[in-house]
Amino acid sequence: MSKFMNADGKPILLRMVKGIQENKAYLGEVDGLIGDGDHGMNMNKGFTLFADRFGDEEFSFTEGLDDLGMILFNEIGGSMGPIYGSILMGMAEAGEDMEEITLADLGDLLAKGLADLQDIVDAKVGDKTLVDTLSPAVDSIKASAAAGEDYAAALDKMKAAAETGRDSTKDLVAKFGRSSRLGERSRGVLDAGATSCCIILCAMADGIKEVLK
Repeated sequence: MSKFMNADGKPILLRMVKGIQENKAYLGEVDGLIGDGDHGMNMNKGFTLFADRFGDEEFSFTEGLDDLGMILFNEIGGSMGPIYGSILMGMAEAGEDMEEITLADLGDLLAKGLADLQDIVDAKVGDKTLVDTLSPAVDSIKASAAAGEDYAAALDKMKAAAETGRDSTKDLVAKFGRSSRLGERSRGVLDAGATSCCIILCAMADGIKEVLK
């Protein structure tokens, strides 16, 4: 059965950082259409702070998730810092004692991140938030694990589920955040959080594929 070692997680986190850095401007453009346009800047700030602070150190996958989550929770502006901080720290907590992370384990980590998010935000699928990306990604990984699918193939399925979830937000009306004030005028544009969540999940998946054993 395929797995990756928790101790080998550093390159996964750095790939996630690169994904946000490379999409800073795009996330700002998406957010600027129905939000205040600072999502790319804030996310880039948090992920770059993590890379600058820990890039020369050794850390496991879950240690990196926890450190990144703490930075996002405490050191970037807007509502998305606590949201992403809760997700990543929840994932870290679920896996902190794991030496190796199987496909089923990854599903458990992602599910804990989603659960911790839903402890602080009432958003559900269809509300035009990052839940529209994260929830189907969790469902996809869990279904693949239950079916005994190949790890790498399951990660590709998760990426596709995240992308479909992200794209679904274009036709939704925002229920949360600044864009919710726009009502029907928020329809026709991707949600910025759903977009950044997709970038993070896809980068995570690609990073995991490179360290699978």
